[in-house]
Amino acid sequence: MAYDKYRKDTTNTVKANVPEGVDVTNVEFEGPYVVIYTKTLEHFADDGEIIRRLAQTLRRRVIVRPDPGQLSDPSDAEEAIRKILPAEAEVTNIWFDPAIGEVTVEAKFPGAAIGKQGQYLTQIKKETRWAPEVQRTPSIPSKTVGEIRAYLRMSAEERKDILRKIGRRINREVGDGENWARMTTLGGFREVGRSCALLSTKSSKILIDCGVKFGGQDDATPYLNAPEALPLEQIDAVVLTHAHLDHTGITPLLFKYGFEGAVYTTAPTRDTMSMLMIDYLKVAFGEARKAPYDTSHIRKMVLHTIPLRWGETTDIAPDIRLTLQDAGHILGSSSCHFHVGDGLHNIVFSGDMKYEDTWLFNRTCDRFPRLDSILIESTYGGYHDFQPTRREARDNLKEIIVRAIERGGRIIVPVFAVGRSQEVMIVIENLVAKGDIPKTDVFMDGMIMEATAIHTAYPEFLNTSLRNKIFQKGENPFLNPIFNQVENSEMRREVLTMPGPIIVLATSGMLNGGPVMEYFKHWCSDPQNTIVFVGYQAENTIGRKIQRGWNELTLSDKGKQITYPIKMQIETCEGFSGHSDRKQLLEYFRNLHPKPKTVFVGHGDEAKCIEFATTLRKKYGLTALVPQNLETIRLA
Repeated sequence: MAYDKYRKDTTNTVKANVPEGVDVTNVEFEGPYVVIYTKTLEHFADDGEIIRRLAQTLRRRVIVRPDPGQLSDPSDAEEAIRKILPAEAEVTNIWFDPAIGEVTVEAKFPGAAIGKQGQYLTQIKKETRWAPEVQRTPSIPSKTVGEIRAYLRMSAEERKDILRKIGRRINREVGDGENWARMTTLGGFREVGRSCALLSTKSSKILIDCGVKFGGQDDATPYLNAPEALPLEQIDAVVLTHAHLDHTGITPLLFKYGFEGAVYTTAPTRDTMSMLMIDYLKVAFGEARKAPYDTSHIRKMVLHTIPLRWGETTDIAPDIRLTLQDAGHILGSSSCHFHVGDGLHNIVFSGDMKYEDTWLFNRTCDRFPRLDSILIESTYGGYHDFQPTRREARDNLKEIIVRAIERGGRIIVPVFAVGRSQEVMIVIENLVAKGDIPKTDVFMDGMIMEATAIHTAYPEFLNTSLRNKIFQKGENPFLNPIFNQVENSEMRREVLTMPGPIIVLATSGMLNGGPVMEYFKHWCSDPQNTIVFVGYQAENTIGRKIQRGWNELTLSDKGKQITYPIKMQIETCEGFSGHSDRKQLLEYFRNLHPKPKTVFVGHGDEAKCIEFATTLRKKYGLTALVPQNLETIRLA
């Protein structure tokens, strides 16, 4: 009843604050948004200030959609849209979503499709009644992005029901009495992997990240059976910082066991983590391991995911507001700012972050409106964790490749599909273009090219320099003909028998499975060959063992245990990491504004967490704590 009264009051407020002649047919809470359905969409199109004024009055995000009965036939609407849009926009695709009255236009030049001050969008609204959205045509088609968008359109009615249930939950009544906030550490504390924390208030529960830990006999999961997290049905929402599986890999399991709430993250994170999760299931099947969930749970997660842009403040619970900011780690990665209660507490979960401009991304955000406490990663927070700059990393990789090519050997670069692989591609392309290394074939095995395609689908999440190079100068480093995708197992067998010099970028980055293992098994005994580590190697992973100089490894091959001698050259090229090193972390705290009262240090080996917390106390006088897993800490 409280919800129905609130919705009725909101409807009355909307009708009282729109100009005369605006016909509002319905007002709904769909997820965190107030959705206004109208028969007079043109009034909103003519006066862009209406939505802004309503959002300020309601203190909610507002979306305006056409009344379903007013929509023109899609075939007639498409004909009209193609007449409205100029030829220079180069429209490649148009599709309709009747459930939300939206038409999506893909164009090679979206600015031309939008027009000055949105003139073409306004005209489309007036003539067709459909609400248009313009997206850039990806320079590399992505199967993942296409399938997810098609699935969301196909499931639009189901998704609308989901969003309305979430909207009802967000706008439920909160009881009287003292409010409080606390954090429970469920994974990723004094360790790297299975990142997970629970932010709780008297009225709400928010789960931040829900990852898997690689490197042990079994994939370790967060402590989701802790009393604070149960029952899962009472968790309001999950907020995901970025797509890597150590932060997202167990999220579909929540839906398997009863969670029905929202998942908040950026759109590229949604798409990328879905790709990685499907690959995770394939690897588990190939290794005869039981996976914790199946593809149906991934699909359910996608339907419940509400993508947010950086800088947008959104209500995700009755007393919690979320703002995502750029973390600079991988595509779409975010630091998450939570505003709890009416100024009761403000906390940031940094996620994995990079406080340096990279070839792909801008540095992590260091400005927040309010900040009482922060949970910071410390992957490279130890006393001796200083990394080369990106320029030094480029020069180091050049020297490694030149030496390997002079030996006539093959080069294996184990990479994560997202982030490091794209940066290595950019550097290799640059080295070849400038003549710093001989032109050499580069083969990419695993999900690397698909991940790269997702990058091109979301150019607004790349740094300004790369965006301009790709979309204004027409120089896309990812499309250089030196790069070759390994399409299937037959092609992989061909590459395995090729003489050097060649370069192979292959997943997975820590050699805990994936196609990289095939190359390692075939090439590890030849001293002419080289393996180059460009990313973090967690404890107990095969990658860490090789990096430490093990001279042989016993690995499973088609059910048999085979011992492989390691005679290849082992190189580590630091400086490619998407994590901040110790110097960058300290610089982040020097510039962070406002300064937090309390710092929680996690996402690092135990010694590194303790060392970094000690430095923060000594250098900045901060209260720096190093929680263990399964601690509950009162914030306010």
